[in-house]
Amino acid sequence: MLRAIVIDTPGGPDAMRVRQVSPRRPGPGEVLVDVSACGVNFIDVYHRTGRYPVDTPFTPGLEGAGTVAEVGEDVTDLAVGDLVAWFQVMGSYADQVVAPADALIRVPQGVTARLAAAVLLQGVTAHYLSHSTHEVRPGDRVLIHAAAGGVGLLLTQLVKHRGGWVAATVSTPEKAELARDAGADEVLEYAGFAERVRDLTDGRGVDVVYDGVGADTYEGSLAALSRRGLLALFGQSSGPVPPIDPQVLARHGSLFLTRPTSGDYVATTEEFRSRSGELFALVADGTLSVRIGAEYELPDAARAHRDLEERRTTGKLLLLP
Repeated sequence: MLRAIVIDTPGGPDAMRVRQVSPRRPGPGEVLVDVSACGVNFIDVYHRTGRYPVDTPFTPGLEGAGTVAEVGEDVTDLAVGDLVAWFQVMGSYADQVVAPADALIRVPQGVTARLAAAVLLQGVTAHYLSHSTHEVRPGDRVLIHAAAGGVGLLLTQLVKHRGGWVAATVSTPEKAELARDAGADEVLEYAGFAERVRDLTDGRGVDVVYDGVGADTYEGSLAALSRRGLLALFGQSSGPVPPIDPQVLARHGSLFLTRPTSGDYVATTEEFRSRSGELFALVADGTLSVRIGAEYELPDAARAHRDLEERRTTGKLLLLP
């Protein structure tokens, strides 16, 4: 028997319980992986609470890394003993996971299982935001909310790597220091951030706002943008954004608004592996620093979710089966 976190009914953190479950063999095109570490993300919270409905009972978690234990028929590009990672495989809060082979990427030398599990989902998010949603160019002015979080720290580094100027919002002095260490040019409190951004840019505003906070920040994010700027709402840690009248975009300067999701930016296996490969290369050569903020044993998943929801964390949270 194996251990897994199981949710019978959506609810608070205590809805997650450790259960003994029967192991499953991989079918055609599938791979069985011994999980070394799994990432804790806000989407796991949304699944747990029912904000993003999932058929119950289910095991949460989409992201992890581990060692291939068995391969099914028709799998030719992975072998037993390979270290692999993933971020779109439901059921990752467990000792083992069975995953489609095309949802896995082999982890290169120089990147540990913990680093792979800590960087993949949020790193791919930061990659598509900075390389595709708005392709950052030298001199671009960028505002990043929650800059000391998992996505924020990686996104700040990627924007700086591409030559952008970064204003970062944070909620505590400790998080301000982390944002500066990641390369932020200016670190701001949330209160009055739009006015402060205008002051720092001589009234022009920023070219793009990367906003994973949502309800608490989106109005200020619109006000902080330059003419024809882009608001990329990629998350909603403070709650969903209400419907926006398109005339608001006109009044703020013919703005653009997008709600990007990873499914549309890693829509194929080739795109997933291309982005992931670039990301791992930046980690392996030291360009990208990955902060693991806390690690929890599998039975402590509820505590990990509480810490994440109450914004007591920085960097990435991991569960260790």
